[in-house]
Amino acid sequence: MTTQGTGRIVGVDVGGTFTDLVGLDGASGTVRLAKVPSTLDNQAFGVLSALEAAEADLSTLDLIVHGTTTTTNAVLERKLSRTGLITTQGFRDVLELGRRTRPQAYGMTGTFRPIIPRDLRLEVPERMDASGAVVTPLDEDAVRAAARALIDAGCESVVVHYLHAYANPAHELRTAEILGELWPNRHITLAHALLSESREFERGVTAAVNASVQPLLARYIDRLSGGLKDGGYHGELLVMNGNGGMVSAARVADEAAKTVMSGPASGVMAAAYTGRQAGYPNLVTYDMGGTSTDVALIRGAEPSVSNETEIEYAMPIHVPMVDVRTIGAGGGSIARVNAAGLLEVGPDSAGANPGPICYGRGGVQPTISDANLLLGRLDPSGFTGSDADANEVARIFAETLGAPLGLDATGAAAAVIRMANTAMAGAVRMVSVSLGADPRDFALFAFGGAGPLHASAMAKELSIPRVLVPARPGITNALGCVVADLRHDFVRTLNRPLDTLDEADVAQVFAEQIAEGRALIEAETVGITDLRTTLSVDMQFVGQTHLLRVPLDTATPRRDQLQELFEAAYHARFHVDLDNIRANLVNVNTSVIGVRPEIDLSTLIDPAGRADSLQGAQTGARPVWFESGWAETPVYRREALPIGARFNGPAIVQQMDTTTLIEPGDRAEVDPIGNILITVAAP
Repeated sequence: MTTQGTGRIVGVDVGGTFTDLVGLDGASGTVRLAKVPSTLDNQAFGVLSALEAAEADLSTLDLIVHGTTTTTNAVLERKLSRTGLITTQGFRDVLELGRRTRPQAYGMTGTFRPIIPRDLRLEVPERMDASGAVVTPLDEDAVRAAARALIDAGCESVVVHYLHAYANPAHELRTAEILGELWPNRHITLAHALLSESREFERGVTAAVNASVQPLLARYIDRLSGGLKDGGYHGELLVMNGNGGMVSAARVADEAAKTVMSGPASGVMAAAYTGRQAGYPNLVTYDMGGTSTDVALIRGAEPSVSNETEIEYAMPIHVPMVDVRTIGAGGGSIARVNAAGLLEVGPDSAGANPGPICYGRGGVQPTISDANLLLGRLDPSGFTGSDADANEVARIFAETLGAPLGLDATGAAAAVIRMANTAMAGAVRMVSVSLGADPRDFALFAFGGAGPLHASAMAKELSIPRVLVPARPGITNALGCVVADLRHDFVRTLNRPLDTLDEADVAQVFAEQIAEGRALIEAETVGITDLRTTLSVDMQFVGQTHLLRVPLDTATPRRDQLQELFEAAYHARFHVDLDNIRANLVNVNTSVIGVRPEIDLSTLIDPAGRADSLQGAQTGARPVWFESGWAETPVYRREALPIGARFNGPAIVQQMDTTTLIEPGDRAEVDPIGNILITVAAP
C-alpha cells in the first residue's frame, strides 16, 4: 500500500442506520473495516463502538476524520437549541417573511415555523446603507438590554444580524464585543462573519441555523473528543464539512451550519477520488443507504458545489456545500398501500432498530430490503443479524401489500422495487437533465449498503451506459472522510455593475480571502502535499435576481474579461445572448484547498484473498427474480474476484457491506484497483 506517509488514519461516518469505519495503515498496508448500528441519541457511542469493532488501538492512530449527521438531524427534526436574534430596528420579521413563496405550490396549505420564534427576535436602533455608510449609530444600551432579555428567556445562543453588515460590519463587531461581556458562553454568531453577502433573508436564516445547532454540535464534539481521549487517542480529530473538505474539531462548532451536509458530502468526495483513479471523471453518484438515497453530479472529477442549498421549505443555507439531492428511499423505507389503494414506498423508514423484517429484530412493516430478500437478491443466511424466516416475510408482503393490490408476495415485492427505482431515477434526473447534463455522458457510481442492488436497473432506465461499483460500497462515506482534503470557502458581496467596478477592489478581496484560507490551513496539524486555490465570481445581468457562477483563472481579472466570461457562461447555461444589458458583479468567491497525500485504493480488498479464477470466486447459485422472471443465478464472493475477471449477468456479487446485482444481458469486469465496471445492456 502506498499512502506516502499518511500514517494510521481512520474515517468514521454516521448514517441514519449504520455507522461505518475504514482504517488505513500506511506502514503495514492493512485495512480495517467496521459497520455497527448507529446510536442516534448520542452518535459518539456509535463512533466508539465502530472503533472497538475494528479493534483499533487508539493510542497508535495518527488521525481520525469524522462525518456526522448531528446538525442535519437537528435541523430536520427541529430539535434545536433555544436561540435569540438581535437585529436592526424594523427588521425582526425578515426570517418569517422570506421570499413570498408558499409551502405548497398550489393552494393555501402547509405551515411554516421560523427557526427563531418572534418573541426571541429583538430589535435595536442601528442602520447601515448598502454602501456601508452609517445611517443610524448603534445604540449600545439597547444591545445590552436585548442581551439580558434573551439570557433571562433561557437562550443558549444568539445571532447578530444587521442590515447591510456585509458592506460594513462595524456594528456587528461592536455588538459582539458587548455580548462578550454579558453572554454566558461563546455561542455568538455574527451573520456577516459566517456569510458576507447580500440578501438579508438568506444571510439571516443561515446564521440562525448556525446558532441553533452550535451548542448541540459543540456538546457532541466534546463528548466524542472526551471518549477518544479516555481511550488513549492523542491525535487530531477532523470533521467533514458539507463543502467536501475537513476542519479541525476545535473550530467546527464556530461555523456549525457548514456541517449540515457532512455525511452525504463525504460519499461524493470518495466517488470523485475513486472515479479519478479509475479513469471515470464524469459521474452521477448514487448513494442508497438504509434511510435515504443521495445523488450528486461530478464533472472532471470535481463535485458540483452550490451556495444555495435549501434543506427544507424556507430554510436556505447559503454556505458552499456539495450539491446533493436527497429522497426518502433507502433499504429500510417502508412500503404501504394508501387510502386510495395505491402503493407508496417511503419516506418513513424502519431505521436500524427494529429495522426491516429480515433483520429479525421485531420489525413487522415491509421494506425495500425485505422485497430484495423475497426476490432472491439478498441471501437470508448471510444477512447481518437476521434470524427471520423468509416465509414470514412473504406472509407479511402477501397480507399487507399483495391482498389490497391483487398480487402475490412476489408480485408485491417486485412492485416495491419498481416504485423505489422510479423515485430514485427521478432524483438522478434532478441533478443531471434539469441542470443541462445528459446522463448518457456519465457513469453511475453506485454505493451505500443498497445502491449496487438497484444500480443496473436504474442505469438502464436512464440510458446510462456504465455502472461503477467501488471496492467497498457500504463504507464509501467513511472512505470519503479518509481521502478528503482540507478546505475553506469564502464569499464577499461587492454588488456593483461592471462599468463602475474598480478592478483593484476585486483583486483586494481575492488577496484577503486567499491569505485567510492559507493561514487557516497552515494552522492545522495535518500534513498536506499541495495548496490549491479556486476563484470565481457570482454575476447577473442588471435587473435579474438569478446569479450565475463564473470560474476565474486569475485573482486580478479585468472588467472586459469578466464581461466576456459571464456572457459565455450565460450562453452556455441558457443559450441566449443579452449583450445589450449591463452585467453586474455580485459576489467574490475563493476556495483554498490543502491537498492531502494520495491513498492506494487497490488495498481496500486484500490482494491475498483473491482467487486465481472466476470459478474460484463462485460460492454457489440461487433463483433470483428479474423483470423477465426467475433465473438461476451464480453467486460470487467479492473479495475473491480476481483482477481482470469478466462475467455476464445475471450474477450476484456478495461482500461484507453490500450486494451487487448484475442484470441479465449486462457485462461486468473487475478493474485494476478492484472496482466492478458494469456495461449496461440496451433497454
